[in-house]
Amino acid sequence: MSTRDGMNYAPQGKPNPVCEKGEFRFAAIGLDHGHIYGMCNGLIEAGGELVWVYDPDEAKVNAFRTKYPDVKVARSEDQVLDDSSIHMIAGAKIPSDRADLGIRVMKHGKDYFTDKAPLTTLEQLQQVRETVAQTGRRYNVYYSERLHVECAVFAGQLVQDGAIGRVVQVIGMGPHRMNPSSRPDWFFRRSRYGGILCDIGSHQIEQFLFFTGARDATLISSKIANYNHKQYTEFEDFGDATFIADNGATNYFRVDWFTPDGLGTWGDGRTFLLGTKGYIELRKYIDVGRDSSGSHLYLVNDEGEFHIPVHGKVGYPFFGQLILDCLHRTEHAMTQEHALKAAELSVLAQMNATVVES
Repeated sequence: MSTRDGMNYAPQGKPNPVCEKGEFRFAAIGLDHGHIYGMCNGLIEAGGELVWVYDPDEAKVNAFRTKYPDVKVARSEDQVLDDSSIHMIAGAKIPSDRADLGIRVMKHGKDYFTDKAPLTTLEQLQQVRETVAQTGRRYNVYYSERLHVECAVFAGQLVQDGAIGRVVQVIGMGPHRMNPSSRPDWFFRRSRYGGILCDIGSHQIEQFLFFTGARDATLISSKIANYNHKQYTEFEDFGDATFIADNGATNYFRVDWFTPDGLGTWGDGRTFLLGTKGYIELRKYIDVGRDSSGSHLYLVNDEGEFHIPVHGKVGYPFFGQLILDCLHRTEHAMTQEHALKAAELSVLAQMNATVVES
């Protein structure tokens, strides 16, 4: 799929199954965002069997079957939820509808894997947490800008190995291409997409918590603006936020919809990790003016300066870990608290944002 539009960002890796054929069966419900393709790719490459698809939009289903021709088309959502052989439901519904689907999935005894943003209100967050506790099922989240980017995966390994010491600050930049003519109506309605900090800001908050090893953080400030898309009165094309983690690490991130048409991909996403013994820069999707491929990692520490092209070398271990967590009821891919804490902080940043008049 094209990488010119972030909505169609669907990485493909190498097969690396962690289970036997048929041991992990999953379905897709809700095809409103193209990230569903990346989610399914990752699970299939890790050994999952895609069994069902359901969406009320026949055109979306037909497009999905072009990519996954062996999938069965369900007549209804209930037909999928009532299939006791299904372990997990993957979904990329409209953001405001994701929590309700997840609650139904968990109440049917299945784990849920949703696109980010996983929810849009604190009320939904409370309902999700209550359902997780009641059912013992998992509400997993596809934070793709870390989980499905090889240089970010490798950075996590370097940090764990102590390559830059203790991480004390994370700076994230998440620009996106607008392409308004390709966007559905819900994309421009704040109650549906949740706002820019809740939506694409959730990536940045999740990776801040991950790379610093933080369990929680305090919002210091956040801002939102609509600088250049006044025809969409509920849209926000810029947002930023600052946090301090419970372990003292700090964070600043900026997200926007200003990727120029001349860039060869949907966004020049970058992340900077400052450690006590060095620093790392991630050029996730392109190395501007030098290399159109993504996953470039730059490392500087006491041993020297290093440019490490990671594309095709590390893979995406999250999906195999997620399958094994589902099968064995472990929690190695991502803890439930981490996934929902990132969502909570995203909603809080959105709710408390200063609106910049422009």
